[in-house]
Amino acid sequence: MITLLILGPLLGGLASFLIRSELMRRVMFLSVAAIHLALSVASWFFSPSPALNGWLAVDDLGLLFLTITSVLFFAAAIYGVGFLSREKHGDRLDYEEGTIFSNAPEAVFMGCLLFFLASMTLVVTSQHFGLIWVAIEATTLSSAPLIYFHRHHRSLEAAWKYLLICSVGIALALLGNFFLAGAVSEIKAGAHPLVLKDLIKNASLFNPLWLKAAFIFFLVGYGTKMGLAPLHTWLPDAHSESPSVVSTLLSGALLNCAFLGILRIHQVCLAAGLGGFSSSHFVVFGLISMGVAAVFILGQNDFKRLLAYSSVEHMGILALGTGLGQAGMFGSLLHAVNHSLAKAMLFFVAGNIFIFGKLNISNG
Repeated sequence: MITLLILGPLLGGLASFLIRSELMRRVMFLSVAAIHLALSVASWFFSPSPALNGWLAVDDLGLLFLTITSVLFFAAAIYGVGFLSREKHGDRLDYEEGTIFSNAPEAVFMGCLLFFLASMTLVVTSQHFGLIWVAIEATTLSSAPLIYFHRHHRSLEAAWKYLLICSVGIALALLGNFFLAGAVSEIKAGAHPLVLKDLIKNASLFNPLWLKAAFIFFLVGYGTKMGLAPLHTWLPDAHSESPSVVSTLLSGALLNCAFLGILRIHQVCLAAGLGGFSSSHFVVFGLISMGVAAVFILGQNDFKRLLAYSSVEHMGILALGTGLGQAGMFGSLLHAVNHSLAKAMLFFVAGNIFIFGKLNISNG
C-alpha cells in the first residue's frame, strides 16, 4: 500500500505529459487524487506493511500528516480543474499589463502537482533520515515550477527565492544527517542505519554533543522549509505569487512535511534524554515566529501575503506547542489539522476573490 501511495502520483505525473486528450488528463488527475485519498483513509483501518526493509512505514505521526496531505490535495485537484478551465476559456486578467495567467501547458501544471504529491507522501512515510532529506528536497524541485506558473517577473523572483533559500536550508539539514551519523558511529557494536526505530532504541548510547549538533542543523535546515522566522523569507513571496491551488498545498501540506522532519529528530532527542535541549529551542523559534509574523501581518494590504504571514505565525504555534511537552504536543498536532483545513479554505476563497473580483472590474 505504501508503494502504491508513492508510485501512483509519480506515474500519474509522468502520464500527464504523455496524455494528449485534455479530458482524459483531467480524469486521470482526479482519479489519482481520489485513489490516494481512499488509500490514506484505508490506512487508518488496515495498517500498511513496511517497505524497503523498514525505510518506508506509516506510524501515527506519518498517518496524520498523510491524511492531511491527501485530503488537501483532493480538494486542490477539484479546485485546480476549475482553475484550468477558466484558463482555457480565456478568463484572464492581468496584475499590471494585459495577460494575467500564462499559457503554461496544463500537462506541466498537473504533472508537477502529482510529483509534488508523490514527494510529500514520501516525506511522511519515510523512516530513514537520509530518505526524508531526499524527499524534502524533491518537494522543492517539484513545486518550484508551480510557483512560476503565472510567468510574471514577480513569480520568477518568488520561485528563485524559494529555490535558493530552501536549498540552503536543505544543505544545512544534510549536515544534520552527517552529525547524526557521527552520533551513531560512537556505538562500537555493529552498524546502525539512520532508521527512526533503531535510533530511538539505541538513543541512550549516542554521543550527546553530536546529537545536539544534529538537532540544531535539522531545526535550522528544515525550519527554513517550515517557515519559522527568521528563516521564513521565501514564504510570503511564494505563497502570494502562486495560484491559489498551489498556495493551498504549500501552506497546508508542505509546511507540515518540514515540521514532521523536525519532529523525527525531536523523537530521537527525547529517547536520548535530551528532550529539554530540543524543547527549549522549539520554544525560542516558536515565540520568534509568532512575534515576527504578528508585526508583518499588521502592515499587509495584499490578502495572500497576509495569509502567508499567518502561516508563519501558525508554524510558530506548532513549534511552541511542541516545546511545551506532551500536552502541548497534542495541541500542536490538533492545531496542524485545524490550520491546514482552515488555510486551504482561505486560499481557495482568496483565489475566487482574485478571479471574480478582477473580472467584475474588467467588465465594469
